[in-house]
Amino acid sequence: MARAAQKTTPSKASATPVTPTASKDELLKYYREMVLIRRFEERAGQLYGMGLIGGFCHLYIGQEAVAVGVQASQRKGDRVITGYRDHGHMLAAGMDPNEVMAELTGRSGGSSRGKGGSMHMFDVPTGFFGGHGIVGAQVSLGTGLAFASKYRDDQSVAFIYFGDGAANQGQVYESFNMAQLWKLPAIYIIENNQYAMGTSIERSSSTTELSQRGASFGIPGEKVDGMDVLAVKDAVERAVARARAGEGPFILEVKTYRYRGHSMSDPAKYRTKEEVDEVKKTRDPIDHIKALLAEAKATDDEIKAIDADIKAIVAEAVQFAQESPEPDPSELYTDVYVETAA
Repeated sequence: MARAAQKTTPSKASATPVTPTASKDELLKYYREMVLIRRFEERAGQLYGMGLIGGFCHLYIGQEAVAVGVQASQRKGDRVITGYRDHGHMLAAGMDPNEVMAELTGRSGGSSRGKGGSMHMFDVPTGFFGGHGIVGAQVSLGTGLAFASKYRDDQSVAFIYFGDGAANQGQVYESFNMAQLWKLPAIYIIENNQYAMGTSIERSSSTTELSQRGASFGIPGEKVDGMDVLAVKDAVERAVARARAGEGPFILEVKTYRYRGHSMSDPAKYRTKEEVDEVKKTRDPIDHIKALLAEAKATDDEIKAIDADIKAIVAEAVQFAQESPEPDPSELYTDVYVETAA
């Protein structure tokens, strides 16, 4: 069994040290999922630069350990909802990379037939209830998903992602109140990448301990090193067990870091190149899991085989997207209303 070294998030506030373990096969699985997200996002950035992806595009590079660590605790029937930095969540949830890339490029082969684009695609079969473009809107919607779980008594859990910027939105606290009042199975995952859209958390939040934002409602919280996939997995497992037991919501502040700007149009001049390079050098989530794989005696051939497979998968996704036709104009009138039997 590989063991993650005790560590804390080396930013202004420290995460709780954890020493979770995983088998070599588990580590290889997480490595594969994280590399898929990174290579997919790198290629999406290239396509955006070529003009093949329109609108806004927010890349998940650097934050891969969060989505993969969270999804390790998801089971069939659970639901995931997030904001607009959503491609990594989609892939971790099990969406087809071909459909995700086709949706990014606005093609009919996309999961929402080219109508959702980067920020608004859904995939109900995998339990992915969308990226959402309005800051914080997914928190109230996700609380509704948790209410549905409670109402149906189906033991499912809602995983609700939002960022440190959205944590200051009013509907977040209305949602916290409702979730705790009715003991809803809601896991609130605050992806604290420390800069929101471009303002550091210290300049935008009077209290920066986001894991404690539910204290006045009686919602417990925990701070987690979001650059360590095993630390994320361990914390989420405990929160999920609590939710499935009927004990209500939980807040996880996952300290992470995005390598790129807020969106493709953001030059990210609010932080130094040296700061970004230091995080890449010392805290990269993929480098961390590769170190754990070395401890677990994974071979170079095993890792290279995964890298080659992921390269082929991403290349196939790009080809599929480019070969998919654009949506027929008639698609403008589909999926507007829900059709029910008379």
